[in-house]
Amino acid sequence: MTILENIKHDIQTIKDRDPAATSTLEILTYSGLHAVAFYRVSHWFYVHKHKVIARCISQFARMLTGIEIHPGAKIGKGLLIDHGSGVVIGETAEIGDYCLLYQGCTLGGTGKDHGKRHPTLGNNVMVGCGAKVLGPFTVGDNAKIAANAVVLEPVPANSTAVGVPARIVKQNGKRTCDLDQVHIPDPVAQELCQTRIQIAKLEKRVAELEKIGKKEQ
Repeated sequence: MTILENIKHDIQTIKDRDPAATSTLEILTYSGLHAVAFYRVSHWFYVHKHKVIARCISQFARMLTGIEIHPGAKIGKGLLIDHGSGVVIGETAEIGDYCLLYQGCTLGGTGKDHGKRHPTLGNNVMVGCGAKVLGPFTVGDNAKIAANAVVLEPVPANSTAVGVPARIVKQNGKRTCDLDQVHIPDPVAQELCQTRIQIAKLEKRVAELEKIGKKEQ
């Protein structure tokens, strides 16, 4: 697809998927659409070895929209960035078709990798507000990343990842663990309790040794 065809397809995707979109004219005001359109232009310059021009376009788009997409990223058709302020997409990130990214999410690196440093998203992947997907691994088709999750490992297709660090709570429509948002154990309190138990055992052991020592005297 040409750049113009891709942009037209992006507009149609917003029409189909965003219930708040009432007309093409309104969609043309969306910062997410502006960011993706600028990306498609900058990416063309990037792949044709005009990297300085590509970078200038991407930085201008960042100032205009608050969304940073490196021109080297590979993005499929129909990407929807909804309320996209603060979204960051790294240089070696790859995004499949019809993905949905929400405000403040990051497709970034950990700083430890070379070459391929950023994640690969399959088709129809949703990344929630504030989520961080960090590292050169794959998030499978139709996966969902919950808001504010920190994903550091591959996510299988048709699954939902939640938490810090993220864990899989649902796969192929079935729960893989019990996610209770109300009765969540306090890990600090649990650790203190374990420490108190260990101290009590040690105190008991010391008292026993003292008794043995007195008997021997």
